[in-house]
Amino acid sequence: MLRIGPIAAAAAFARRAPPRHRLAGNRESIPRSRPPALSRGGGGGGGGRVVPVLKTPKGTRDHPPAQAALRERLLGAVVSCFKRHGAAAIDTPVLELRETLMGKYGEDTKLIYELQDQGGELLALRYDLTVPFARYLAMNKVNNMKRYHVAKVYRRDNPATTRGRYREFYQCDFDIAGQFDPMIPDAECLKIVHEILSDLQLGDFVIKVNDRRILNGVFAVCGVPESKFITACSTVDKLDKVPWEEVRSEMVGEKGLSPEAADRIGEYVQLHGGLDLIERLLQDPKLSQNKLAKEGLGDMKLLFEYLTLFGITGKISFDLSLARGLDYYTGVIFEAVLLQQENEHVEELVGVGSVAGGGRYDGLVGMFDPKGRKVPCVGVSIGIERIFSILEQRLKASGEKLRTTETQVLVATPQKHLLAARLKLISELWDAGIKAEMLYKKDPKLLKQLQYCEDTGIPLAAIVGEQELADGVVKLRDVSTREEVDIPREKLVDEIRRRLEP
Repeated sequence: MLRIGPIAAAAAFARRAPPRHRLAGNRESIPRSRPPALSRGGGGGGGGRVVPVLKTPKGTRDHPPAQAALRERLLGAVVSCFKRHGAAAIDTPVLELRETLMGKYGEDTKLIYELQDQGGELLALRYDLTVPFARYLAMNKVNNMKRYHVAKVYRRDNPATTRGRYREFYQCDFDIAGQFDPMIPDAECLKIVHEILSDLQLGDFVIKVNDRRILNGVFAVCGVPESKFITACSTVDKLDKVPWEEVRSEMVGEKGLSPEAADRIGEYVQLHGGLDLIERLLQDPKLSQNKLAKEGLGDMKLLFEYLTLFGITGKISFDLSLARGLDYYTGVIFEAVLLQQENEHVEELVGVGSVAGGGRYDGLVGMFDPKGRKVPCVGVSIGIERIFSILEQRLKASGEKLRTTETQVLVATPQKHLLAARLKLISELWDAGIKAEMLYKKDPKLLKQLQYCEDTGIPLAAIVGEQELADGVVKLRDVSTREEVDIPREKLVDEIRRRLEP
């Protein structure tokens, strides 16, 4: 999956743009900047060569071959799960109209990278893959779709690279759009999260679930004005990072809630459990009288019944502190969290927090449709960067060497003046679909060729020397066992395929 990096492309574009072009975040324009720090090296005629300081922008990183191979393996496992559940792939532009993104992310709107191109359109780099998907559905009048999308998104966040938080990163999204019976698609999304985290063997995890209708019902019965529901949600969402006392202080001091309302909220949002808690809240004198809360609790009970049939309730926790600060959620919300633990290879896991999240957003498509046509949607996003940070550290601690190529055969020669023979044989293998390499020297030493196989993990070497050419055979060497056997030239491809069968 080779791509031209968007950051590099953006930098190239910026170099061509006139001075009025600006890249902004938090609505702040970057001022007319000075040239990057330069150093002068030796050189002729004119005072030496100017060398720029080389670094990646803050919150971004290069991925050398070993990391790229690990990432590709990880993305392959995730996409395989999405395909197993019948999703089709789509792609959308990295740029969206700024008005498409604004007002969809609550307090996180300030993290959007804003742009203005030379044509005068106000643009922004996409913040996630959900809002572009909703725009796609509305624009193309699609009423029913199960899709996945793997692509980079951009956030002007404070990077925490040890925890897998960057300004440029991949998201892996799975969404179901359409009018279906309650909680069946929602349950499948949770099953997908469970499958992926189990398959990747990341350790113990819990998937927290809640419902925005239940939260809004809690706020209503606790005396919070409806105009403050969204801002209260954003504050409650911090409960997984800070203690209740700090959350309560923010509610009262910054969000303007009364101390009594904050205390009543605290009685609910610190609860977590399973079906028993749902049943208890359905009998709660206040919540049972609130229409929104009653609807949410009824659907939550149904969801747990389906999750029981899937056999995954052991990893599910109904948690009233889960809020997810994005404005567009309307129903069930969920978040998967890895549990800290000791590991035989790693003394302490990377503190990565949430590794997946999602929920129901039934009103988002209607925000883009001229007639307000609604398309109910539910989806999940896998936090691939955070998972990658864990796997990267685990691989480093284990000392395991990861193959960076898929080469199956090295074409080698033992004597001089046999370059033509190598070129002819490797062309035959390429034409047959065999992944093959050779060293780019006319007369490489055989030992050096075989050492290259061992260093890079190539399993087979096809050796053609003067005697093999005379006999019409190729010497096929198993690099790990060092066993060699002469194979008739016309049967070589079939023999290679047979040996490489899983």
